[in-house]
Amino acid sequence: MWFYEAQRSGHLPSTNRVSWRGDSGLEDGNDNKVDLVGGYYDAGDYLKFTLPLSHSIVLMAWGGIEWFDGYQKANQVNYLRDTIRWGTDWLIKAHPSDNELYVQVGEGDVDNNYWGPDTNIPTPRPSYKITADAPGTDIAALTAAAFAASSYLFRNQLNDTNYADVLQSHAESLYNFAETATPFQLYTESVSASKEYYEATAYANQLVFGALWLYRATGNTHYRDKASSYFDQFKLSSTPITVMDWSDQTGAVYVLGTALDSSNTKYKDAAKKYLDAIALGKNGPCSFTNGGLLWCGDESDVNSLVPVQNTALLALLYDKITSGTDYTDFATGQIKYILGDNRMLTPYVCGVHMNSPHNPHHAGASGGSDINNIETSPTEEKYLLYGAIVGGPDKEDKFYDERNDWAQTEVALDYNAPFLGLIARQLSVDTSEDPPYVSITEPRPYVSRTTGLEKWLIAVIVIVIVFVLAGLGYFCWCKRRAIASWRASRKAVAV
Repeated sequence: MWFYEAQRSGHLPSTNRVSWRGDSGLEDGNDNKVDLVGGYYDAGDYLKFTLPLSHSIVLMAWGGIEWFDGYQKANQVNYLRDTIRWGTDWLIKAHPSDNELYVQVGEGDVDNNYWGPDTNIPTPRPSYKITADAPGTDIAALTAAAFAASSYLFRNQLNDTNYADVLQSHAESLYNFAETATPFQLYTESVSASKEYYEATAYANQLVFGALWLYRATGNTHYRDKASSYFDQFKLSSTPITVMDWSDQTGAVYVLGTALDSSNTKYKDAAKKYLDAIALGKNGPCSFTNGGLLWCGDESDVNSLVPVQNTALLALLYDKITSGTDYTDFATGQIKYILGDNRMLTPYVCGVHMNSPHNPHHAGASGGSDINNIETSPTEEKYLLYGAIVGGPDKEDKFYDERNDWAQTEVALDYNAPFLGLIARQLSVDTSEDPPYVSITEPRPYVSRTTGLEKWLIAVIVIVIVFVLAGLGYFCWCKRRAIASWRASRKAVAV
């Protein structure tokens, strides 16, 4: 959880373990006369987004609830508490009234033109919100889920009833906001500044997800019934199968519903269909690389380890809920891949092995300040971003460890969130098996990039070829007509 400390914004506590980080973002929210100081920077930059933060908090809390003993065995309970609370304390600030939720701090175009330490973060840093007049069904419901899941954890595992009550109150208020602010719509319809960065695919799954977590946190069957009604209304059991990420929690809805609503089998049936399709490859959107990594088409082209971790987490949660082992081999195999059992002999966790990534795409950790020379200034990361999960290898299981290759070396809040639960689970089941990297003594093998044409250039070439062939076809057709006409005229003359 050290990585999350490296992502902290605001006034840092005396217990902060990241020596190269300092207080920052101390005027966040001033433009709207609200205190938005604190929280987490989203990735290797200095923007703050509510959507991926809420998604990450749900996954961290869920893993903590199900495998709390794993955190106890590793003496990480206090860090779990602090990590989640740093996020939820900020979400409380971001929800200053019943019908307001701040969803972004910082301007993407400004921030993305800066590469350097937290001492010179560029301004302005505008803050953006949804309201009753400019609603965002998806983000309000998902943030309600984050509050509710955290409330359950603080009440039942961390024994902090007072804080759990505060979180539950915000969860109920936000969920009511999600339902009553109409029309139902994606928050990016109201906040266009977020559209390029974090746009959800739908809002229906978040409405069900939020209601299920509120049922778990409160025990109020009203929320269970709401979840069931929305599940049916939006026909979630028959939606196309997609991999879970911050934009779509449908897979998580299936698994959580299996755990909480035994009055029917619709959640369980959908969960099994979903995991069979993705994890077992039964008529699903994913396959496996030659090295055994789950590969889900375009979803894996960038940050390939995100679909892997999210699916592995849902698989292990489902097996725990159903007391089964249908997907355990799949999940543990993917965990081993992440931890070094792969072509590159690389655990994709910074700082745990000599072959770990050395150049994550992270402005603060890089130690550089030249945005035009991210890769070479400096040649190797100045600071160790301990515990960060990087984007991951390509479809050929190759990893190049290049800082400017953000598709492979980017880090983000949502990359590490499922990883915490996966490792807690491994500790919980008390496996005596060491992670693969422990026995790796060889350096990472050198690999070169596969030379090939860019996809857009291939498309242009194909289009040109089609037009040329069509032109030749048309020319031949015209030529044949001319010859036929000439022959006909010759016959007429002969007659």
